[in-house]
Amino acid sequence: MSDQFTPYALVADDDALIRLDAVSILEDAGFRVHEANNVEEALAILDAAPASIQLLFTDVHMPPGARTGFDLARECAEKWPHVGILVASGMAKPRPGDLPDGAVFIQKPFSADVVIEHLQNILPDGRKPERLLKRAT
Repeated sequence: MSDQFTPYALVADDDALIRLDAVSILEDAGFRVHEANNVEEALAILDAAPASIQLLFTDVHMPPGARTGFDLARECAEKWPHVGILVASGMAKPRPGDLPDGAVFIQKPFSADVVIEHLQNILPDGRKPERLLKRAT
């Protein structure tokens, strides 16, 4: 797969260390990665390059804003239904209606294996990076 067709992921988390860990996992899986500190930054990135982004990986709580990763996930699913969504938290658990259809929730701390397993399930083959496709075989 040529670089111009390499899919992008967007990692939204206010904690720089956790964001760095998620970015590393996704880059190892074959994604190019955009980073956001909060919901507003994430939405601006999605607005700017919606077709290239195939995955949203978001934390639930991202102070200081009032909007949560659940809000981001729902808005992303509504505006960009092609984007796979993975929501993570060490404190919050989703209640009915928090996650849009097709989104997956994982507990923090997460491992690369857990993230990769969920990516295999939520992304169709045509939207997976080449490295992720090779892991499945």
